[in-house]
Amino acid sequence: MLFDDTYKTISAPAEAIFRDRGSKFLAFAYPIAGEADIKPILIKLRSEHPKANHHCWAMRLGIDRSVFRINDDGEPSGTAGRPILNTLLSKDITNTLVIVVRYFGGTLLGVPGLINAYKTATEMVLLEATVIEKTINDIYNITFDYPQMNDVMRIIKEEQLQVLDQRSELNCAIRFSVRKTQVEVVMSRLNKLSGIKIKYDYSG
Repeated sequence: MLFDDTYKTISAPAEAIFRDRGSKFLAFAYPIAGEADIKPILIKLRSEHPKANHHCWAMRLGIDRSVFRINDDGEPSGTAGRPILNTLLSKDITNTLVIVVRYFGGTLLGVPGLINAYKTATEMVLLEATVIEKTINDIYNITFDYPQMNDVMRIIKEEQLQVLDQRSELNCAIRFSVRKTQVEVVMSRLNKLSGIKIKYDYSG
């Protein structure tokens, strides 16, 4: 498979409610940038819903399927966090945390009922959310002498690179962003210019 340099995430938090036989499932979806984002969100929701019976959640990070965490928070194993995560996977959404807050209504739903409730609540909140597509870009810094400015700018323009920062003096420096799938082509073109120094900054 060719490396895909786009991923889907949500642009802003969203909420939805699913009810089943007296139980209420409040679903909350949040865009996250890393695992450190999870705890403060959970603490806030627990303080807003102290009487809820369960705060179950799943999150997915990164563009491959390798970074994820699930938490059943007291529900039978596999009935809450896993269906939430499976919904994120089936919708191919990442960098997202979904928390489902459950108020127990007195009637036991059973394992199939719980799986269905957490899955449905997650599907509903993701329908409320705005799903956006982002590209994974590598950031580079290049330095060169002023006479090469035209050659460098031609490549930047033709390859539609995003210039993040630019200094044009005797020694010029440009910081630019390039899509992962474009990197090889752009680098080979820039490397053909003499006296240019290219430094990789980060990927994001």
